[in-house]
Amino acid sequence: MPEIADLKRRIEQGLPGAEVEIRDLTGTGDHFEARVVAEAFAGKTLVEQHQQVYAPLQDLLKTGELHALALKTYSPEQWAQLLAKKK
Repeated sequence: MPEIADLKRRIEQGLPGAEVEIRDLTGTGDHFEARVVAEAFAGKTLVEQHQQVYAPLQDLLKTGELHALALKTYSPEQWAQLLAKKK
Protein backbone atom coordinates (compact mmCIF):
# COMPACT_ATOMS: atom_id res chain seq x y z
CA MET A 1 0.00 0.00 0.00
CA PRO A 2 1.59 3.33 -1.02
CA GLU A 3 2.21 6.02 1.56
CA ILE A 4 1.14 9.60 0.87
CA ALA A 5 4.76 10.73 1.32
CA ASP A 6 5.95 8.20 -1.29
CA LEU A 7 3.33 9.28 -3.82
CA LYS A 8 4.21 12.94 -3.22
CA ARG A 9 7.95 12.23 -3.59
CA ARG A 10 7.46 10.29 -6.83
CA ILE A 11 5.32 13.01 -8.41
CA GLU A 12 7.75 15.74 -7.31
CA GLN A 13 10.68 13.80 -8.79
CA GLY A 14 8.77 13.36 -12.05
CA LEU A 15 7.80 17.04 -12.13
CA PRO A 16 10.63 19.03 -10.53
CA GLY A 17 9.40 22.21 -8.87
CA ALA A 18 5.81 20.99 -8.66
CA GLU A 19 3.61 21.80 -5.68
CA VAL A 20 1.93 18.51 -4.71
CA GLU A 21 -0.81 17.89 -2.16
CA ILE A 22 -2.28 14.40 -1.69
CA ARG A 23 -5.28 13.25 0.34
CA ASP A 24 -6.43 9.72 1.17
CA LEU A 25 -10.09 9.81 0.11
CA THR A 26 -11.32 6.65 1.81
CA GLY A 27 -8.85 5.89 4.60
CA THR A 28 -8.03 2.56 2.94
CA GLY A 29 -4.71 3.68 1.47
CA ASP A 30 -5.57 2.89 -2.14
CA HIS A 31 -7.86 5.76 -3.24
CA PHE A 32 -6.21 9.17 -3.32
CA GLU A 33 -6.70 12.65 -4.71
CA ALA A 34 -3.75 14.76 -5.80
CA ARG A 35 -3.58 18.47 -6.51
CA VAL A 36 -0.52 19.25 -8.59
CA VAL A 37 0.60 22.71 -9.64
CA ALA A 38 3.53 22.61 -12.07
CA GLU A 39 5.12 24.92 -14.58
CA ALA A 40 5.48 21.85 -16.82
CA PHE A 41 1.69 21.92 -17.33
CA ALA A 42 1.69 25.31 -19.08
CA GLY A 43 0.31 24.90 -22.58
CA LYS A 44 -0.52 21.21 -22.07
CA THR A 45 -3.94 19.62 -22.38
CA LEU A 46 -5.57 18.10 -19.31
CA VAL A 47 -4.82 14.61 -20.66
CA GLU A 48 -1.14 15.50 -21.14
CA GLN A 49 -0.98 16.94 -17.62
CA HIS A 50 -2.47 13.78 -16.14
CA GLN A 51 -0.09 11.58 -18.14
CA GLN A 52 2.83 13.51 -16.65
CA VAL A 53 1.55 12.84 -13.12
CA TYR A 54 0.78 9.16 -13.72
CA ALA A 55 4.16 8.44 -15.38
CA PRO A 56 6.20 8.05 -12.16
CA LEU A 57 3.42 5.95 -10.59
CA GLN A 58 3.04 3.31 -13.33
CA ASP A 59 4.46 0.44 -11.27
CA LEU A 60 1.97 1.07 -8.44
CA LEU A 61 -0.93 1.35 -10.88
CA LYS A 62 0.04 -1.85 -12.71
CA THR A 63 0.27 -3.90 -9.51
CA GLY A 64 -2.97 -2.46 -8.16
CA GLU A 65 -1.24 -1.09 -5.05
CA LEU A 66 -2.59 2.27 -6.16
CA HIS A 67 -6.16 1.60 -7.18
CA ALA A 68 -7.39 5.14 -7.83
CA LEU A 69 -5.83 8.58 -8.06
CA ALA A 70 -8.13 11.50 -8.81
CA LEU A 71 -6.17 14.42 -10.23
CA LYS A 72 -6.56 18.16 -10.15
CA THR A 73 -3.75 19.66 -12.22
CA TYR A 74 -2.93 23.30 -12.82
CA SER A 75 -0.19 25.45 -14.27
CA PRO A 76 0.90 28.16 -11.79
CA GLU A 77 -1.09 30.70 -13.82
CA GLN A 78 -4.24 28.55 -13.73
CA TRP A 79 -3.82 27.99 -9.98
CA ALA A 80 -3.41 31.73 -9.34
CA GLN A 81 -6.56 32.46 -11.37
CA LEU A 82 -8.51 29.83 -9.42
CA LEU A 83 -7.37 31.26 -6.08
CA ALA A 84 -8.27 34.79 -7.23
CA LYS A 85 -11.80 33.65 -8.07
CA LYS A 86 -12.25 32.19 -4.58
CA LYS A 87 -11.52 35.52 -2.91
